Amino acid sequence: MAGPVRSLVGALALVVVAWLAATSPGAPGAARGPAQAAAACAGADVVTPIHVVQGSGAATPLAGRTVTVEGVVVGDLQPDDGDPFGTDLGGYFLQATEGDGDPRTSEGLFVFDAAADVAVGDRVRVTGRATEFNGLTQVDRVRSTTVCGRGVALPAPTRLTLPVASVSDLEAYEGMLVTFPQALYVADHADFDRFGEVVLSAPVAGGRPRQPTAYLDPDDPAVAAALDLAARSRITLDDGRSVQNPDPPRHPHGGFFALDDLFRAGDTVANVTGVLHFAFGSYRVQPTAGADHVALNPRPERPDDVGGEVRAAAFNVLNYFDDFGAGCGPAGDDDCRGADDAEEFARQRAKVVAALAALDAHVIGLVEIENDADQGATRDLVAALNAATYPGAYQPVDTGGPVGGDAIRVAIVYRPDALTPVGPPAVLDAPAFLDPNATGEERNRAALAQTFEDAGGGRFTVVVNHLKSKGSPCGVPGDDDPVQGDCNVTRLLAARALHGWLATDPTGAGDPDVLLLGDLNAYAREDPVAALRAEGYVDLIARFVGEDAYTYLFDGRLGYLDHALASATLAPQVTGATVWHVNADEVDLIDYDTTFKAPAQDALYAPDPYRSSDHDPVVVGLRLTPAPGPP
Repeated sequence: MAGPVRSLVGALALVVVAWLAATSPGAPGAARGPAQAAAACAGADVVTPIHVVQGSGAATPLAGRTVTVEGVVVGDLQPDDGDPFGTDLGGYFLQATEGDGDPRTSEGLFVFDAAADVAVGDRVRVTGRATEFNGLTQVDRVRSTTVCGRGVALPAPTRLTLPVASVSDLEAYEGMLVTFPQALYVADHADFDRFGEVVLSAPVAGGRPRQPTAYLDPDDPAVAAALDLAARSRITLDDGRSVQNPDPPRHPHGGFFALDDLFRAGDTVANVTGVLHFAFGSYRVQPTAGADHVALNPRPERPDDVGGEVRAAAFNVLNYFDDFGAGCGPAGDDDCRGADDAEEFARQRAKVVAALAALDAHVIGLVEIENDADQGATRDLVAALNAATYPGAYQPVDTGGPVGGDAIRVAIVYRPDALTPVGPPAVLDAPAFLDPNATGEERNRAALAQTFEDAGGGRFTVVVNHLKSKGSPCGVPGDDDPVQGDCNVTRLLAARALHGWLATDPTGAGDPDVLLLGDLNAYAREDPVAALRAEGYVDLIARFVGEDAYTYLFDGRLGYLDHALASATLAPQVTGATVWHVNADEVDLIDYDTTFKAPAQDALYAPDPYRSSDHDPVVVGLRLTPAPGPP
C-alpha cells in the first residue's frame, strides 16, 4: 500500500507546487484578466485610507462606522478559490499600494466577505463596516465591491525579523504582505493536527527555545527575561484554513505533509512569506508561498550507545489501556484512557512495542499504564514485546495487583536472562507521598521499587515514579507556583518522602545503589529535582547529555520531565545516559489515534516508534560493581 499512496502524494505535491507558482505574489498567472495599471477606482465615494482604518493602536479608531477602502488583494482566502488545500477564512486581505510613511500604522486589513469575486492582484474598492473581531481589524457587512483593475503589481513583502522589540510591534503590519527571511526553528507543532498551525522561533541563546527552569533556578530573575525573549522570538505559520483537522495537511514548504516528506520540531524554515494575520490571541502568517525547509533534526533510528553491561530505561507510554470506555482503574470505577477501541489499541500497541524493542534495555520503568486489578495491560504489553523480540525475553515485576489508587500506574519489566529480582517489590503508597497536602485526593502516583542482581553479582534498585502533573491545580494555597506550575509543593513533598522511604531500604536489598526513573513532572532546576540532588542523587541526564537535554516539548520550549537520578554510590557505576528523540519532535498527526482523521491523514500512521508517546524515553548504561562480601 505504501508505494501507491506515496505516488499519489507525490502527484498531488506537484499540483500544489504548480498552484503555488500560479498564486504567489508576482507569479505569472496570478491575476485574472488583462493586466492593468494601478489606477484609482472611478466614482464619487470618499475613500478612507487603510492606515486610517487601522489606526496607530491595537484596535481600529473607526469601529462601527461605514467606510470605503481601496487596495490590491494580497491574500485570497475565500472559499472555492481553487487551491488544493481548500483555504478559507471567509474573505481576503487588501493592502494599499501607497502608505502614509507612519511605521505605527498598517497598510493592510481583512475584508470579511466570502461572496465577492476577487483574486490576488485585483485592485478593489470596498464599502462596509469597520470593526475589530477578536483583535483583528477588518471590514465586514460589505455593501459594495468594485474590481477596478486586474494584474496589479503587488507591494513588495515587508521584511521582518525576530525577535521583535515587543510582540505588539507586529500590529503595525497586520493585514500586510510580509516575509521572514531568516532561518526559524520549528518550535512547536501541538496544533498542527487540529488547526494546521506550526509555531516558528528565531534561535534563542543560539538554539531552540528552552524551559527556563530546565537551566535556571526558579527564583532567578533571568527566568522572566527568558520567557519574554521566547515570546518575542516566535510567530505562528498557519495554513489559511479555519476548520478543525484540516485535510490534506500542509507542510511548511507549501506541499503536502507525508511520511516521506515530513518535518520535525528542530527543523528550520526560511523565507516564510504571506499575510500577517491575528487570531486566537497570536500573530500568524497566512502563507502565500512555500517556505524553505531544512531537515535539520532527522529521525534517530536507535538510541545513542550508553555503554555498560546493563541498560535501564524509562518510558511514559501515554495511557496504555487494554480496556475501553468505562470500568477502568483498581476499583473498576474510573473512565478508561488512551485508545478508544480495539483498532486504536492495536495501533498504539504496535508503536509502543516498536519503541521498547529498539531500546533493547534490560529493565524498563513504564509510566502511564493501566492500573487494572489483574495487571492485564502490563501483561498484554509484555506478551506483545516478547512476540516482537523473542519468547520469554521480558517479564513483568508482579505486584500482585494494582499499584496505588489512580487509573494509571507505574510498572517494571525486565529481561530474566540478564537480571534476577532480589526479593519482592516495594510500593510507596503512603498518604504522605500520594497526597502530602491532605487534599483528600491522590495526587502523586504510587512509586514502585525492585532490586535486581546481574550475572556478576552487582545489585541495584530501580524505583519508578510519576509525580503530579503541572496541568491542574491542587487547591492548596501556595501549592501552585507561577513559575514551576501547579502542584509544585505537592511534588516537592513527594520527593522528600521518596528519599525518606528509600533510606529505610524498603526492598531489603542491603545495597545503597538506587536508580530513580520516571516522569517527575518537574524540570531539572525545579524544587522537586533540586531536593533529590540535595540528598546526593546525581542527575544523569544533566551529567551525560547536558542542560540542553529534553524529553518533552511544551508551548514551544524544551526541557526534560523524565529523569534518571543515581544515588551517590551508584553514580560511579554509570557508563552513560541518553534521550531517544522519537516522540517530542514528532507531530501527533502520525500517532495511533483515528479520531476525526480523514483517510489521507489516517494513512500517515506507521507501526514504528515515532510518536508512540508524547515523551521521549531515557536510557542509562551501568557497569555494576558487586558489593564486597564479609571479611
